[in-house]
Amino acid sequence: MSIEIIETTEVPQLDRGYVISIVIKNFKQHRDVDVHLFRPSWDPEEYQAYDWPDIVGNPLPGVDKIDPISSRKVLLETFTRQEKDTIVEYLKDRYNTRLKRIRVGIIYLPIPLGLVALSEIEPQGEIGIIKFEEIPNYPLSFPFHGLYNLAQHPLVEGSGTD
Repeated sequence: MSIEIIETTEVPQLDRGYVISIVIKNFKQHRDVDVHLFRPSWDPEEYQAYDWPDIVGNPLPGVDKIDPISSRKVLLETFTRQEKDTIVEYLKDRYNTRLKRIRVGIIYLPIPLGLVALSEIEPQGEIGIIKFEEIPNYPLSFPFHGLYNLAQHPLVEGSGTD
């Protein structure tokens, strides 16, 4: 398993902003499944504490339907440095043989208005959510989820889905 941590030389403007994705070697009969991790909830006080005009920028070009609340949730779904470190250690310890890669980066500000929060994407068909806190023996003090789309990944050879 490789661990890629994309560091920035810029001083983070906020405590929050780390994004994490993983690649699961075999998941639901698919190979090398990308899963984007996110926080599913936060305190309303945290939402109120941010200076949103400095965080959310101009609209994405060509996006007709813009929900400014969803664009704000994009930041709220990211992790703090401590949460990021805790999740990476947890994934390394618990899933090191099942994961191909852990990738960590930081979200760039300002967040474009019109970006949709991962928590607002409805699971349906090939799109699903992993709720890590519901997995037996989950040890962390905070929940995190993972969004995946199986349609983007090849079937494992011999899975026989015909």
